[in-house]
Amino acid sequence: MKTSSVFEKTKYFIIDMDGTFYLGNRLIGGAPSFIKTLWDTGRDYRFFTNNSSNNVQVCCEKLARIGFPVEEDRIVMSTHVTIDYLQKTYPDKRVYLLGNERLTADFIAGGILLDETDPDLVVLGFDTTLTYEKIRRAANLLAAGVPYIATHPDFNCPMADGFMPDTGSMIEMFAASTGRRPLVMGKPMTQTVDYITGLLGCERDELAFVGDRLETDIAIGMNHQIPTALVLSGVTDRDAYRRSPINASVVVEDLEHLAEYL
Repeated sequence: MKTSSVFEKTKYFIIDMDGTFYLGNRLIGGAPSFIKTLWDTGRDYRFFTNNSSNNVQVCCEKLARIGFPVEEDRIVMSTHVTIDYLQKTYPDKRVYLLGNERLTADFIAGGILLDETDPDLVVLGFDTTLTYEKIRRAANLLAAGVPYIATHPDFNCPMADGFMPDTGSMIEMFAASTGRRPLVMGKPMTQTVDYITGLLGCERDELAFVGDRLETDIAIGMNHQIPTALVLSGVTDRDAYRRSPINASVVVEDLEHLAEYL
């Protein structure tokens, strides 16, 4: 057992999903035993994903299918952060949403008013149903100065056969077309930290972020003085970490090895 005081105050581990807890359609070795170690040491956890093309039900169904069923309230998403921000900052405002049917349903369930003709602001999600007409409408709204929000900044989403351009790539497209950049939610943004601490009723120093992406999972901790653990089971290897200006509190092969720090 390794000794480290970095997680001494941590009550909640905020765990990334793909590349951290599972890879494709299999659990990463040691992931379930890490959760048991959390329970055994009096700690708790939530999963957090930036992927706004899914919803809580999809995430729960996948975890159950690969052998780790969880309650719905253990899944937190950039979608939740965005809806919460809209409810508090733009109450009763109309939104032109670029999102698929799952994101659209979540916005409607969250009481967000959707309007394709005369909206008060534009929200860019991970829209797997994106069309050129949607792009054209959004670009013209942005050019007219309508406020602009994006659910998360990831450039690519990993797929079984490669990757798919994600919301961050669409941000760059709209920036090239209109010169506008959005207020971004999700990891690594402050709105996400504030949402999680409010949700869990805890302080920032009672959190720790765990994940495989430096620019989101680890940057959110580094930017807000919150402990982090980089796992090398996903997109980041040791060479990439050595070249990066983003620093994690600990670097481990996977969650099984992270348990040694608890």
